Amino acid sequence: MSDGVSGKIGEYIKSMPSLSTTVSKVLEVCNNPQTSPADLNHVISLDPVLVGRVLKLINSAYYGLGQQVTNLVRAIIMLGINTVKNLALSSAVLGNLAAGKSDGGLNMEGFWRHSLCVGVAAKIIAKKRGVDPKQTEEYFTAGLLHDIGKIPLNAVLSAGYMLAISQSDRDKISIFRAEDEKLGINHCRAGAMIVKAWKLEGAVGDTIMYHHNHIDYDGEHREVLSSVILANRFASVMELGFSGDRHPEKPGPSVWEFLGVTDTIFDEIEPVVNSEIEKATIFLKL
Repeated sequence: MSDGVSGKIGEYIKSMPSLSTTVSKVLEVCNNPQTSPADLNHVISLDPVLVGRVLKLINSAYYGLGQQVTNLVRAIIMLGINTVKNLALSSAVLGNLAAGKSDGGLNMEGFWRHSLCVGVAAKIIAKKRGVDPKQTEEYFTAGLLHDIGKIPLNAVLSAGYMLAISQSDRDKISIFRAEDEKLGINHCRAGAMIVKAWKLEGAVGDTIMYHHNHIDYDGEHREVLSSVILANRFASVMELGFSGDRHPEKPGPSVWEFLGVTDTIFDEIEPVVNSEIEKATIFLKL
């Protein structure tokens, strides 16, 4: 990657709507293992919009409670700190970016549909494996944002990105490989620049950076990363949305072995994915 390309992408990322002060503070507080619902309440209560989102979520059809919850601390306790963190992050990112249209190679509607499917499928895979329900939203958010590095590539290098998508289709190679060949940079490396700029620590950031080169990963979030890799494969096989990749690489045996599942899990999750996607839109559009 030339310094010129890197500089242009870096400037574009600087121009992207950054996370609000409140959302950044929510992430900081939630990354502290000692954080309590009261600590999170103190931060969220300063932002009326986020307060409204949290209360609307706990009282929505997504949770289907029989009684109205109006107390913010109680809502945080019921939802779990991890869910509240991921609600803040997901809605902030999509609120800034999802409405944007691009003249580049990506169809943004198809791109976000794919991203949503990967998030949902990763969460369902986690549930199937017995992951603590309060931790599964991390899987959803990591899947939802895994391809965010494609946004600056598509915007800054739009003509080249169309060529990369064409080459991927023509030569039957993954878009990840075609990006490297045509642009000298891939969406994981561009995503790493966003991770650094927005301080997206933890499983979400690691997934953005390593979902195509997991062999090089030695961090602590391998379960989330591996689940998103399988979910990405599922979305591609089922053709739910389109992220520019008609020939994605198959997950290696080590991914399946690490999670202790086989490809039959795709048959198990398929019947519920579409309904869960609809629920997820409630989660994100509150």
